[in-house]
Amino acid sequence: METRLSDEPNPILVLLAQVESTSSYSVYGINFLILLGLLILSAMLAGSEVAFFSLSADERAACRDSDSGTERKISKLLDKPQLLLATLLIFINLVNITFITIATYVTEQIVGEEEKEGLIATLVLLVGVTFIITFFGELIPKVWAQQNNLRFAKITAPLLEIATIIFQPLSSVLLGISNIIEKRVERKGYTITADELNHALEITTGKDTSEQEKDILKGIVNFGSISAKSVMRSRRDITAFDITFNFHELMDKINKSGYSRVPVFRETIDKIEGILYIKDLLSHIDKDEHFKWQELIHQPFFIPESKKIDDLLYDFQEKRVHMAVVVNEYGETEGIVTMEDIIEEIVGDIHDESDVEDLGYVKLNDGSYEFEGKVALNDVCRALSLDNDYFDKVRGDSESLGGLLIELFARLPHAGEEVEYEKYKFRVSSVDTRRIKKVKVSPKVERVVEDTKEGKKDIE
Repeated sequence: METRLSDEPNPILVLLAQVESTSSYSVYGINFLILLGLLILSAMLAGSEVAFFSLSADERAACRDSDSGTERKISKLLDKPQLLLATLLIFINLVNITFITIATYVTEQIVGEEEKEGLIATLVLLVGVTFIITFFGELIPKVWAQQNNLRFAKITAPLLEIATIIFQPLSSVLLGISNIIEKRVERKGYTITADELNHALEITTGKDTSEQEKDILKGIVNFGSISAKSVMRSRRDITAFDITFNFHELMDKINKSGYSRVPVFRETIDKIEGILYIKDLLSHIDKDEHFKWQELIHQPFFIPESKKIDDLLYDFQEKRVHMAVVVNEYGETEGIVTMEDIIEEIVGDIHDESDVEDLGYVKLNDGSYEFEGKVALNDVCRALSLDNDYFDKVRGDSESLGGLLIELFARLPHAGEEVEYEKYKFRVSSVDTRRIKKVKVSPKVERVVEDTKEGKKDIE
Protein backbone atom coordinates (compact mmCIF):
# COMPACT_ATOMS: atom_id res chain seq x y z
CA MET A 1 0.00 0.00 0.00
CA GLU A 2 1.52 3.34 -1.10
CA THR A 3 1.61 6.47 1.12
CA ARG A 4 1.36 9.79 -0.79
CA LEU A 5 2.55 13.04 0.73
CA SER A 6 -0.01 15.81 0.51
CA ASP A 7 0.83 18.74 -1.82
CA GLU A 8 -1.01 21.12 0.47
CA PRO A 9 1.27 23.56 2.48
CA ASN A 10 1.65 23.01 6.15
CA PRO A 11 -0.53 25.58 7.98
CA ILE A 12 2.00 25.93 10.78
CA LEU A 13 4.84 26.76 8.38
CA VAL A 14 2.65 29.30 6.55
CA LEU A 15 1.77 30.97 9.83
CA LEU A 16 5.44 31.14 10.86
CA ALA A 17 6.35 32.68 7.49
CA GLN A 18 3.65 35.32 7.85
CA VAL A 19 4.81 36.17 11.37
CA GLU A 20 8.44 36.42 10.17
CA SER A 21 7.40 38.66 7.25
CA THR A 22 5.34 40.92 9.51
CA SER A 23 8.21 41.10 11.99
CA SER A 24 10.64 42.06 9.19
CA TYR A 25 8.36 44.87 8.02
CA SER A 26 8.12 46.15 11.59
CA VAL A 27 11.90 46.13 11.95
CA TYR A 28 12.29 47.98 8.64
CA GLY A 29 9.70 50.54 9.71
CA ILE A 30 11.47 51.15 13.00
CA ASN A 31 14.81 51.50 11.22
CA PHE A 32 13.38 54.01 8.74
CA LEU A 33 11.91 56.04 11.60
CA ILE A 34 15.31 56.05 13.30
CA LEU A 35 16.96 57.18 10.05
CA LEU A 36 14.41 59.98 9.69
CA GLY A 37 15.04 61.09 13.27
CA LEU A 38 18.81 61.08 12.75
CA LEU A 39 18.43 63.13 9.55
CA ILE A 40 16.32 65.73 11.37
CA LEU A 41 18.87 65.84 14.20
CA SER A 42 21.73 66.26 11.71
CA ALA A 43 19.84 69.13 10.02
CA MET A 44 19.28 70.87 13.37
CA LEU A 45 22.95 70.58 14.31
CA ALA A 46 24.19 71.80 10.91
CA GLY A 47 21.81 74.75 11.04
CA SER A 48 22.92 75.55 14.58
CA GLU A 49 26.52 75.93 13.44
CA VAL A 50 25.44 78.72 11.08
CA ALA A 51 22.80 80.23 13.36
CA PHE A 52 25.01 80.68 16.42
CA PHE A 53 28.08 82.02 14.65
CA SER A 54 26.16 84.44 12.40
CA LEU A 55 24.56 86.36 15.27
CA SER A 56 25.58 90.02 15.24
CA ALA A 57 27.19 91.79 18.20
CA ASP A 58 23.90 93.59 18.90
CA GLU A 59 21.96 90.31 18.93
CA ARG A 60 24.50 88.73 21.29
CA ALA A 61 24.26 91.72 23.62
CA ALA A 62 20.45 91.50 23.55
CA CYS A 63 20.61 87.78 24.42
CA ARG A 64 23.02 88.50 27.27
CA ASP A 65 20.68 91.08 28.83
CA SER A 66 17.43 89.26 28.01
CA ASP A 67 14.93 88.01 30.57
CA SER A 68 14.40 84.87 28.47
CA GLY A 69 16.18 81.80 29.78
CA THR A 70 16.66 80.42 26.26
CA GLU A 71 18.35 83.60 25.05
CA ARG A 72 20.63 83.61 28.07
CA LYS A 73 21.59 80.01 27.17
CA ILE A 74 22.58 81.26 23.70
CA SER A 75 24.80 83.91 25.26
CA LYS A 76 26.33 81.36 27.65
CA LEU A 77 27.15 78.96 24.80
CA LEU A 78 28.75 81.76 22.75
CA ASP A 79 30.95 82.76 25.68
CA LYS A 80 33.00 79.62 24.83
CA PRO A 81 32.87 79.52 21.02
CA GLN A 82 35.63 76.93 20.61
CA LEU A 83 33.93 74.52 22.99
CA LEU A 84 30.60 75.05 21.21
CA LEU A 85 32.16 74.41 17.80
CA ALA A 86 33.93 71.26 19.03
CA THR A 87 30.67 69.96 20.51
CA LEU A 88 28.81 70.61 17.25
CA LEU A 89 31.45 68.86 15.15
CA ILE A 90 31.52 65.80 17.44
CA PHE A 91 27.73 65.59 17.58
CA ILE A 92 27.28 66.03 13.80
CA ASN A 93 29.87 63.37 12.97
CA LEU A 94 28.37 60.94 15.49
CA VAL A 95 24.88 61.37 14.06
CA ASN A 96 26.04 61.03 10.44
CA ILE A 97 28.11 57.91 11.15
CA THR A 98 25.13 56.32 12.93
CA PHE A 99 22.88 57.23 9.99
CA ILE A 100 25.25 55.60 7.49
CA THR A 101 25.67 52.46 9.63
CA ILE A 102 21.92 51.88 10.00
CA ALA A 103 21.31 52.66 6.30
CA THR A 104 23.95 50.07 5.34
CA TYR A 105 22.41 47.43 7.61
CA VAL A 106 18.89 48.00 6.23
CA THR A 107 20.18 47.83 2.66
CA GLU A 108 21.94 44.50 3.32
CA GLN A 109 18.78 43.06 4.88
CA ILE A 110 16.66 44.07 1.90
CA VAL A 111 19.05 43.10 -0.90
CA GLY A 112 20.73 40.07 0.61
CA GLU A 113 24.32 38.94 0.41
CA GLU A 114 24.67 38.14 -3.31
CA GLU A 115 27.88 39.68 -4.63
CA LYS A 116 26.47 41.41 -7.73
CA GLU A 117 23.36 42.77 -6.06
CA GLY A 118 25.41 43.79 -3.04
CA LEU A 119 27.80 45.84 -5.18
CA ILE A 120 24.96 47.67 -6.93
CA ALA A 121 23.25 48.31 -3.59
CA THR A 122 26.48 49.70 -2.13
CA LEU A 123 26.83 52.18 -5.01
CA VAL A 124 23.19 53.24 -4.72
CA LEU A 125 23.58 53.58 -0.97
CA LEU A 126 26.74 55.70 -1.37
CA VAL A 127 25.12 58.13 -3.81
CA GLY A 128 21.78 58.21 -2.02
CA VAL A 129 23.12 58.78 1.48
CA THR A 130 25.55 61.45 0.25
CA PHE A 131 22.72 63.33 -1.48
CA ILE A 132 20.34 63.02 1.47
CA ILE A 133 22.85 64.18 4.09
CA THR A 134 24.23 66.99 1.92
CA PHE A 135 20.90 68.36 0.70
CA PHE A 136 18.50 67.71 3.58
CA GLY A 137 21.03 67.55 6.41
CA GLU A 138 23.34 70.43 5.42
CA LEU A 139 22.24 72.76 2.63
CA ILE A 140 18.57 73.41 3.42
CA PRO A 141 18.97 73.85 7.21
CA LYS A 142 22.00 76.14 6.80
CA VAL A 143 20.20 78.39 4.30
CA TRP A 144 17.17 78.61 6.57
CA ALA A 145 19.32 79.17 9.67
CA GLN A 146 21.24 81.98 7.95
CA GLN A 147 17.98 83.85 7.36
CA ASN A 148 16.48 83.04 10.78
CA ASN A 149 19.59 82.74 12.94
CA LEU A 150 18.20 83.92 16.27
CA ARG A 151 15.02 81.89 15.93
CA PHE A 152 16.97 78.75 14.99
CA ALA A 153 19.42 79.29 17.86
CA LYS A 154 16.53 79.50 20.33
CA ILE A 155 15.20 76.13 19.11
CA THR A 156 18.50 74.27 19.43
CA ALA A 157 20.05 76.04 22.46
CA PRO A 158 18.62 73.59 25.10
CA LEU A 159 19.83 70.57 23.09
CA LEU A 160 23.31 72.03 22.65
CA GLU A 161 23.56 72.93 26.32
CA ILE A 162 23.00 69.26 27.22
CA ALA A 163 25.35 68.07 24.44
CA THR A 164 28.09 70.41 25.68
CA ILE A 165 27.95 68.74 29.09
CA ILE A 166 27.83 65.18 27.65
CA PHE A 167 30.67 65.67 25.16
CA GLN A 168 32.80 67.95 27.33
CA PRO A 169 35.44 65.28 28.16
CA LEU A 170 36.00 64.53 24.48
CA SER A 171 35.76 68.22 23.49
CA SER A 172 38.36 69.17 26.09
CA VAL A 173 40.78 66.57 24.72
CA LEU A 174 40.29 67.83 21.18
CA LEU A 175 40.74 71.48 22.22
CA GLY A 176 43.89 70.57 24.14
CA ILE A 177 45.39 68.83 21.09
CA SER A 178 44.36 71.78 18.92
CA ASN A 179 46.09 74.25 21.25
CA ILE A 180 49.30 72.19 21.24
CA ILE A 181 49.33 72.03 17.43
CA GLU A 182 48.56 75.75 17.18
CA LYS A 183 51.51 76.63 19.39
CA ARG A 184 53.92 74.42 17.46
CA VAL A 185 52.83 75.40 13.95
CA GLU A 186 54.07 78.77 12.78
CA ARG A 187 51.23 81.09 11.90
CA LYS A 188 51.29 82.45 8.39
CA GLY A 189 50.07 85.93 7.67
CA TYR A 190 47.51 86.63 5.00
CA THR A 191 48.45 88.86 2.10
CA ILE A 192 45.56 90.87 0.77
CA THR A 193 45.63 93.91 -1.47
CA ALA A 194 43.73 97.17 -1.05
CA ASP A 195 41.78 96.34 -4.23
CA GLU A 196 40.62 93.04 -2.74
CA LEU A 197 39.58 94.80 0.46
CA ASN A 198 37.68 97.46 -1.51
CA HIS A 199 35.92 94.71 -3.48
CA ALA A 200 35.07 92.96 -0.20
CA LEU A 201 33.55 96.20 1.10
CA GLU A 202 31.39 96.54 -2.01
CA ILE A 203 29.92 93.04 -1.66
CA THR A 204 29.53 93.05 2.13
CA THR A 205 28.02 96.49 2.74
CA GLY A 206 24.26 96.32 2.62
CA LYS A 207 21.57 98.63 1.31
CA ASP A 208 21.39 100.39 4.68
CA THR A 209 25.00 101.58 4.32
CA SER A 210 25.15 105.14 2.98
CA GLU A 211 27.65 106.31 0.37
CA GLN A 212 29.33 108.46 3.00
CA GLU A 213 29.84 105.42 5.24
CA LYS A 214 31.25 103.44 2.29
CA ASP A 215 33.67 106.28 1.51
CA ILE A 216 34.85 106.31 5.13
CA LEU A 217 35.40 102.54 5.08
CA LYS A 218 37.33 102.80 1.81
CA GLY A 219 39.39 105.62 3.29
CA ILE A 220 40.34 103.39 6.22
CA VAL A 221 41.25 100.51 3.87
CA ASN A 222 43.51 102.74 1.74
CA PHE A 223 44.90 104.65 4.73
CA GLY A 224 48.10 102.65 5.05
CA SER A 225 48.98 102.90 1.35
CA ILE A 226 48.84 106.70 0.96
CA SER A 227 52.09 108.65 1.13
CA ALA A 228 52.59 112.10 2.63
CA LYS A 229 53.42 113.41 -0.84
CA SER A 230 49.94 112.44 -2.04
CA VAL A 231 48.11 114.57 0.54
CA MET A 232 50.54 117.46 1.13
CA ARG A 233 50.00 121.07 0.16
CA SER A 234 52.68 121.77 -2.46
CA ARG A 235 55.37 124.38 -1.84
CA ARG A 236 53.85 126.90 -4.27
CA ASP A 237 50.64 126.90 -2.21
CA ILE A 238 52.34 127.19 1.21
CA THR A 239 51.72 130.33 3.26
CA ALA A 240 54.96 130.99 5.18
CA PHE A 241 56.51 133.98 7.01
CA ASP A 242 60.00 135.37 6.70
CA ILE A 243 61.85 135.27 10.00
CA THR A 244 63.09 138.85 9.36
CA PHE A 245 59.58 140.35 9.56
CA ASN A 246 59.05 142.81 12.39
CA PHE A 247 56.08 142.28 14.67
CA HIS A 248 53.76 144.68 12.82
CA GLU A 249 54.55 143.09 9.46
CA LEU A 250 53.94 139.68 10.96
CA MET A 251 50.54 140.64 12.39
CA ASP A 252 49.49 142.05 9.04
CA LYS A 253 50.40 138.78 7.31
CA ILE A 254 48.61 136.75 9.98
CA ASN A 255 45.38 138.73 9.55
CA LYS A 256 45.46 138.07 5.81
CA SER A 257 46.33 134.37 6.03
CA GLY A 258 43.74 133.10 8.51
CA TYR A 259 45.87 130.09 9.52
CA SER A 260 46.51 128.94 13.09
CA ARG A 261 49.96 127.43 12.36
CA VAL A 262 52.40 128.84 9.82
CA PRO A 263 55.94 127.79 8.80
CA VAL A 264 58.69 130.36 9.30
CA PHE A 265 61.64 130.41 6.86
CA ARG A 266 64.98 132.16 6.50
CA GLU A 267 65.89 133.47 3.02
CA THR A 268 63.99 130.75 1.07
CA ILE A 269 61.17 128.29 1.71
CA ASP A 270 63.78 125.50 1.61
CA LYS A 271 65.20 126.76 4.92
CA ILE A 272 62.35 126.27 7.39
CA GLU A 273 63.35 127.58 10.82
CA GLY A 274 60.25 126.51 12.70
CA ILE A 275 56.46 126.62 13.04
CA LEU A 276 54.67 129.62 14.54
CA TYR A 277 51.52 128.91 16.56
CA ILE A 278 49.27 131.96 16.29
CA LYS A 279 47.76 131.27 19.73
CA ASP A 280 51.19 132.01 21.26
CA LEU A 281 50.88 135.63 20.09
CA LEU A 282 47.55 136.34 21.81
CA SER A 283 49.20 137.55 25.01
CA HIS A 284 51.57 139.81 23.04
CA ILE A 285 49.16 141.64 20.74
CA ASP A 286 49.85 144.99 22.39
CA LYS A 287 53.62 144.75 21.85
CA ASP A 288 55.46 147.14 19.53
CA GLU A 289 57.18 146.33 16.26
CA HIS A 290 60.43 145.46 18.00
CA PHE A 291 58.92 142.50 19.87
CA LYS A 292 61.05 139.36 19.34
CA TRP A 293 58.33 137.06 18.11
CA GLN A 294 60.97 134.73 16.64
CA GLU A 295 61.54 133.32 20.14
CA LEU A 296 58.06 131.79 20.08
CA ILE A 297 58.50 129.52 17.07
CA HIS A 298 58.46 125.74 17.60
CA GLN A 299 60.89 123.15 16.31
CA PRO A 300 59.82 121.95 12.81
CA PHE A 301 59.05 118.30 12.15
CA PHE A 302 60.56 117.12 8.85
CA ILE A 303 59.44 113.97 7.05
CA PRO A 304 60.37 112.31 3.71
CA GLU A 305 57.96 112.28 0.76
CA SER A 306 57.52 108.51 0.97
CA LYS A 307 56.28 108.40 4.59
CA LYS A 308 52.87 106.77 4.89
CA ILE A 309 50.16 108.84 6.52
CA ASP A 310 49.21 106.10 9.00
CA ASP A 311 52.75 106.26 10.41
CA LEU A 312 52.62 110.06 10.26
CA LEU A 313 49.40 110.13 12.27
CA TYR A 314 51.09 108.03 14.95
CA ASP A 315 54.04 110.47 14.96
CA PHE A 316 51.68 113.41 15.32
CA GLN A 317 50.08 111.75 18.34
CA GLU A 318 53.42 110.83 19.91
CA LYS A 319 55.12 114.19 19.32
CA ARG A 320 51.92 116.19 19.94
CA VAL A 321 52.30 118.24 16.78
CA HIS A 322 49.84 119.01 14.00
CA MET A 323 52.09 119.93 11.07
CA ALA A 324 54.99 118.31 9.25
CA VAL A 325 57.29 119.69 6.55
CA VAL A 326 57.77 117.32 3.60
CA VAL A 327 61.29 117.37 2.16
CA ASN A 328 62.88 115.57 -0.78
CA GLU A 329 66.16 113.67 -0.89
CA TYR A 330 68.10 116.94 -1.21
CA GLY A 331 66.46 118.50 1.85
CA GLU A 332 64.36 120.90 -0.23
CA THR A 333 60.85 121.71 0.92
CA GLU A 334 58.19 119.92 -1.15
CA GLY A 335 55.14 120.85 0.91
CA ILE A 336 53.43 120.59 4.28
CA VAL A 337 51.04 118.06 5.77
CA THR A 338 48.68 118.82 8.64
CA MET A 339 46.57 116.63 10.90
CA GLU A 340 43.51 117.88 9.04
CA ASP A 341 44.93 116.65 5.71
CA ILE A 342 45.30 113.14 7.15
CA ILE A 343 41.82 113.01 8.72
CA GLU A 344 40.28 114.23 5.46
CA GLU A 345 41.58 111.10 3.73
CA ILE A 346 39.12 109.13 5.86
CA VAL A 347 36.13 111.39 6.45
CA GLY A 348 36.36 113.69 3.43
CA ASP A 349 36.86 117.43 3.26
CA ILE A 350 36.54 119.33 6.55
CA HIS A 351 35.46 122.96 6.52
CA ASP A 352 35.04 125.30 9.46
CA GLU A 353 33.31 128.68 9.64
CA SER A 354 36.46 130.55 8.60
CA ASP A 355 37.19 128.41 5.53
CA VAL A 356 36.44 129.69 2.06
CA GLU A 357 35.36 126.58 0.23
CA ASP A 358 37.80 125.97 -2.62
CA LEU A 359 37.61 122.42 -3.84
CA GLY A 360 39.87 123.10 -6.81
CA TYR A 361 37.17 122.02 -9.27
CA VAL A 362 33.64 122.75 -10.43
CA LYS A 363 31.08 120.43 -11.97
CA LEU A 364 29.73 121.70 -15.27
CA ASN A 365 26.18 121.37 -16.57
CA ASP A 366 27.14 118.71 -19.13
CA GLY A 367 28.40 116.39 -16.37
CA SER A 368 32.09 117.11 -16.93
CA TYR A 369 34.47 118.72 -14.43
CA GLU A 370 36.89 121.62 -14.64
CA PHE A 371 39.87 121.15 -12.35
CA GLU A 372 42.73 123.39 -11.44
CA GLY A 373 46.00 121.91 -12.61
CA LYS A 374 47.42 121.95 -9.08
CA VAL A 375 44.66 119.70 -7.66
CA ALA A 376 46.07 116.52 -6.13
CA LEU A 377 45.31 113.29 -8.01
CA ASN A 378 43.79 111.87 -4.83
CA ASP A 379 41.23 114.70 -4.90
CA VAL A 380 40.58 114.07 -8.59
CA CYS A 381 39.90 110.39 -7.85
CA ARG A 382 37.61 111.34 -4.99
CA ALA A 383 35.62 113.77 -7.15
CA LEU A 384 35.25 111.20 -9.95
CA SER A 385 34.53 108.32 -7.52
CA LEU A 386 37.65 106.40 -8.61
CA ASP A 387 40.09 104.26 -6.68
CA ASN A 388 43.21 106.10 -5.50
CA ASP A 389 45.42 103.92 -7.72
CA TYR A 390 43.44 104.60 -10.91
CA PHE A 391 46.24 106.64 -12.51
CA ASP A 392 49.20 104.71 -11.05
CA LYS A 393 50.23 103.20 -14.40
CA VAL A 394 50.80 106.59 -16.03
CA ARG A 395 51.31 109.11 -13.23
CA GLY A 396 55.04 108.52 -12.77
CA ASP A 397 56.16 110.71 -9.86
CA SER A 398 53.32 113.21 -10.38
CA GLU A 399 50.97 114.03 -7.52
CA SER A 400 48.84 116.70 -9.27
CA LEU A 401 46.52 116.64 -12.26
CA GLY A 402 48.82 118.99 -14.15
CA GLY A 403 51.77 116.67 -13.55
CA LEU A 404 49.71 113.73 -14.81
CA LEU A 405 48.97 115.51 -18.09
CA ILE A 406 52.64 116.38 -18.56
CA GLU A 407 53.35 112.64 -18.15
CA LEU A 408 50.64 111.75 -20.68
CA PHE A 409 51.80 114.34 -23.25
CA ALA A 410 55.51 113.85 -22.40
CA ARG A 411 55.76 117.67 -22.59
CA LEU A 412 53.99 120.83 -21.47
CA PRO A 413 50.81 120.88 -23.61
CA HIS A 414 49.19 123.93 -25.23
CA ALA A 415 45.72 125.22 -24.42
CA GLY A 416 43.03 123.28 -26.31
CA GLU A 417 45.02 120.05 -26.60
CA GLU A 418 43.31 116.83 -25.58
CA VAL A 419 44.45 113.43 -24.38
CA GLU A 420 42.51 110.31 -23.36
CA TYR A 421 43.18 107.76 -20.66
CA GLU A 422 40.90 104.77 -20.18
CA LYS A 423 37.37 106.12 -19.56
CA TYR A 424 38.18 109.85 -19.47
CA LYS A 425 39.17 112.64 -21.83
CA PHE A 426 41.36 115.51 -20.59
CA ARG A 427 41.28 118.90 -22.33
CA VAL A 428 43.76 121.61 -21.32
CA SER A 429 41.68 124.76 -20.79
CA SER A 430 44.45 127.19 -19.89
CA VAL A 431 48.21 127.06 -19.45
CA ASP A 432 51.09 129.49 -18.91
CA THR A 433 54.76 129.17 -19.75
CA ARG A 434 55.50 126.93 -16.75
CA ARG A 435 52.41 125.02 -15.69
CA ILE A 436 48.93 123.81 -16.56
CA LYS A 437 46.33 126.04 -14.92
CA LYS A 438 42.94 124.47 -15.75
CA VAL A 439 41.84 121.11 -17.16
CA LYS A 440 38.43 119.92 -18.30
CA VAL A 441 37.76 116.25 -17.54
CA SER A 442 34.85 114.44 -19.17
CA PRO A 443 33.88 110.79 -19.75
CA LYS A 444 34.79 109.41 -23.16
CA VAL A 445 31.83 108.97 -25.51
CA GLU A 446 31.59 105.37 -26.63
CA ARG A 447 30.93 105.06 -30.35
CA VAL A 448 29.11 102.08 -31.83
CA VAL A 449 29.37 101.33 -35.55
CA GLU A 450 26.02 100.31 -37.05
CA ASP A 451 25.66 98.74 -40.48
CA THR A 452 22.95 100.40 -42.58
CA LYS A 453 21.92 100.26 -46.22
CA GLU A 454 23.76 103.49 -46.82
CA GLY A 455 26.90 102.09 -45.21
CA LYS A 456 28.40 102.17 -41.73
CA LYS A 457 27.26 104.91 -39.36
CA ASP A 458 28.69 105.98 -36.00
CA ILE A 459 26.20 106.15 -33.14
CA GLU A 460 27.18 107.92 -29.92
